[in-house]
Amino acid sequence: MQDRRRAEIEAKRQKLAQLRQAREERKKLKEPEIASPIPIARGNIDDLVNSLLRNDSRYDITGDLTPSSSAPGTPIIGGATFGSLPISGRISRTSDAGSDRLSMGTTLVQHTSDRPHHRESFSSVQIAPDLIETEQELFEIPQKERVIYNKEVQTHDFGTDTDELPQEDASERLHREQETERLARERELEEISIKLDKEIEEEIKELTEEERASILAAPEFLDFVEQSSKIVQRALNDNYDYIRDYTLDAEAGLDDSEGNQVKRVCAFWDERWCKNRSITDIDWSPKYAELSVASYNKNAAVLNEPDGIVAVWNLHLVERPEFVFHSQSDVLSVLFSPFHANLVFGGTYSGQILLWDTRSKHLPVLKTPLSAAGHTHPVYAMQMVGTQNAHNLITSSTDGMVCSWLVDMLAQPQETLPLVHPNHNKTDEVAITTLDFPDNETTTFWVGTEEGNVYQANRYDRAGSKAGLNQHDVYKGHSGPVTGLHFHPLLGPVDFSDLFLTCSVDWTVKLWRSKSIAKPSTAQNIISPLYSFEEADDYVYDVRWHPAHPAVFGAVDGSGKFDLWNLNADTEVPTVSTQVGTNRAINKLQWDRKDGRRAALGSSDGKLYIYDIGDLATPRDSEWVELQKTLAGVIGGGPQLGNTNAAEIPADPRR
Repeated sequence: MQDRRRAEIEAKRQKLAQLRQAREERKKLKEPEIASPIPIARGNIDDLVNSLLRNDSRYDITGDLTPSSSAPGTPIIGGATFGSLPISGRISRTSDAGSDRLSMGTTLVQHTSDRPHHRESFSSVQIAPDLIETEQELFEIPQKERVIYNKEVQTHDFGTDTDELPQEDASERLHREQETERLARERELEEISIKLDKEIEEEIKELTEEERASILAAPEFLDFVEQSSKIVQRALNDNYDYIRDYTLDAEAGLDDSEGNQVKRVCAFWDERWCKNRSITDIDWSPKYAELSVASYNKNAAVLNEPDGIVAVWNLHLVERPEFVFHSQSDVLSVLFSPFHANLVFGGTYSGQILLWDTRSKHLPVLKTPLSAAGHTHPVYAMQMVGTQNAHNLITSSTDGMVCSWLVDMLAQPQETLPLVHPNHNKTDEVAITTLDFPDNETTTFWVGTEEGNVYQANRYDRAGSKAGLNQHDVYKGHSGPVTGLHFHPLLGPVDFSDLFLTCSVDWTVKLWRSKSIAKPSTAQNIISPLYSFEEADDYVYDVRWHPAHPAVFGAVDGSGKFDLWNLNADTEVPTVSTQVGTNRAINKLQWDRKDGRRAALGSSDGKLYIYDIGDLATPRDSEWVELQKTLAGVIGGGPQLGNTNAAEIPADPRR
């Protein structure tokens, strides 16, 4: 709308300039006014008399000419009557530059037949002119018509030559009409010019400071700027190589080793929102592969900013987040709803569960109350379980409370499950730091604790076990708090979903095999890890199995390294180790949901790194069989892991 209005104003400006230029040119080319013609009636009569008397210049005729007493129609010099037109006047003889000239002031009088004729008396001498020649010339002059004046008829002066009068009157009339038309056109153009000046002045009038402030603060204006600038920045961030020469790779051949390299795609960071904050959790959108979400803790240097924020980042918009959500407390965990693409859940330090909607503003649309019915301690872990039609949000806090929530009702939890262990020295509570469900499992889950142990728990009573913490089976192997726990995804021809990885501040990553749920222990049972990976140089903050490759997992540590392990290639050292941050800890790791080619890494300085692992994300057909052999060798010739028939797995032709 503004562009169209600006174009209209510009068109008016151009039209006004053209009108002014045309007016100036007309002023320069304007001709002087034509003087009105001088009446020539008197001169024509003088010429007529001179032509009558030009043959005799000897006489000086003075005195008044009056009608003579001669018969009508007889020409007489003193009071000459020509036909029915008597002439009276005063004739004088003058000399000009050697030539005689007669002039006569004449008066044309109309007689009636009963009026007496008087003989003319001369003051000097009476001379009779050549009557024959004069009569011939005089009788050829037509009689003048009598003109009657009224409001509708315009007449010309008497005595004008009948041949020249129509032509002169037509030219004068045409000139007057043209001049009148020109003046009318100029007046019209002047009026248009004044009108355009007023319109332009109204359109481009200067706004006051209050008017500017009101416009800039209008929600409609802010939304327009926000959306428009996002579109422009997405287009500018397009990294497609438009001048790429496809013939070069065809001639030189592709480098096969390039696909095995881990390279950085981008780093998300915003000066306003991410400065002096750390990333606490990451997740990928289940619907839009380019969207990822990160949660942040408090910025102690700024008092007027929200304590916690959640930022949704777009791979096509690097400079700023796509959405920013606010929280009154530090956000410690975040999750995209796998069944609703617009919903984002967050767990806070105060124990509240918040729900944001990308179709709404910055504030949460739903949140749990701060009461004993829900969480009152920090919520470090959450997970969505179930199906599209029946699903729950499972959250856990450091006081050992596990809650189940319905997505559309956060006023109170649907279920609460306190996890307690009576054999603890100081308190029965189990401080939960991480939580995970195996694939296709909605009731049984495993939790990592601050004491370093891992426990199995049930949401409901099952055969042989009750709801709550399984006190007998203790997965003991870490000497510090457990920071990450992840079960192997259920994919491919072999089921490795009973395997899970844990990491801890003791600088190690452990590989575990979960005990069968159908055979719970009745006495204290200590379960040890299958293998320990000890190549980290600092606290290991997160570990994740790859969603597509059965033998690949990633781990991040406090030194800023991103280690990519392939158990089929090597179990001693990582396949690729990448230094991500400069002495900055990497807190979280999350693979994208599409194909696992990209990994999102959250840093303690607030930066969200996106890395591409290339062909390392693509498994061969024999990877599952090889992983079975690898695990059999790791556990020292023990029972083979994985529930399948190895003969059914086709061999990889590349092996």
